[in-house]
Amino acid sequence: MPVSGTPTSNTITTSYAGVHAGEIIGTALLSGNTIANGGLTVKPNIKYKEVLTKISIDDIVKDASCDFESTSSIVQTEQVLIPESFDVNLQVCKDSYVSDWSSAEMGFSEWDVLPKSIGDFMIARIIAKVAAKIENTIWTGDKTVDGEFDGFETLLASNAAQPAAMEIAGTTLTAGNIQAQMNLVVDQIPNALYADPELRLYIPLQAYKFYVQSLSGFGTNGAGAAGVNALGTNQSFDMNTMVFNGVPLFVCNGMSNNTMVCATKDNLVFGTGLMADTNLVKVLDMSPIDLSSNVRFALRYSAGVQFVFGSEIVTYGIVNAANPA
Repeated sequence: MPVSGTPTSNTITTSYAGVHAGEIIGTALLSGNTIANGGLTVKPNIKYKEVLTKISIDDIVKDASCDFESTSSIVQTEQVLIPESFDVNLQVCKDSYVSDWSSAEMGFSEWDVLPKSIGDFMIARIIAKVAAKIENTIWTGDKTVDGEFDGFETLLASNAAQPAAMEIAGTTLTAGNIQAQMNLVVDQIPNALYADPELRLYIPLQAYKFYVQSLSGFGTNGAGAAGVNALGTNQSFDMNTMVFNGVPLFVCNGMSNNTMVCATKDNLVFGTGLMADTNLVKVLDMSPIDLSSNVRFALRYSAGVQFVFGSEIVTYGIVNAANPA
């Protein structure tokens, strides 16, 4: 029988590695809203690099003749996606999390499914932080910054294949100008892409808020002072199904303010070595080793993004230094 008043032992015995590493890292990499909501093409299990092949074919129909003659030429080029490797190494005092976890266990919590142990609870917190970092890096990342890869805004700033007319100089967005500025983007969508079911207009949360405000009657375009259906500010829209002038909107938490990107989602690629040998997730309770209350977490993963056809992407507010005159 335990002695009254003896502290409860709080040892974390779970060790995450091997097969489980892919599942846990997958949660972090794929839980940002851009990926989780299907905004990109995901290339998993990239060991080192992925070659994204681009094929261009000119007019293939020619007048008939008796001889076999090639009716077209095929030009094959490529983009290369090389996911970069990253580490998360943390040491935390588990005692600092006991009260939070105990509250969650009692039901006063945001958790839908209660983590089975304090180790799971802390991992969930860390995974959420990593997911938020990846969401931001997908769009604004700069590989010269420790812990980041080049995001789309960085890559598109040196997109030599983009026609000059498809690079739109941005301005400070407001509820009063948002629809006019979004129309500038739509106007430059190539006709061949406009009806593509994969086409999306990617906008930041800031632009989305202004768009909703404009539909509530606070813009200068179309909705009138009382807003859509005269509901004013009592508007209710499903963020995932909104469309602007025939183009589905995709709201990206990680995008910079005053920017927009219009492309087909199969033209924007996220790559990771999700099940590669280099992936690692481990949790080590230091209590049996040094009698401390510390827990060490090690997480290793790879991630990166790339676009395929630079000539088919319209940008707003992203200065392209490589744009042809």
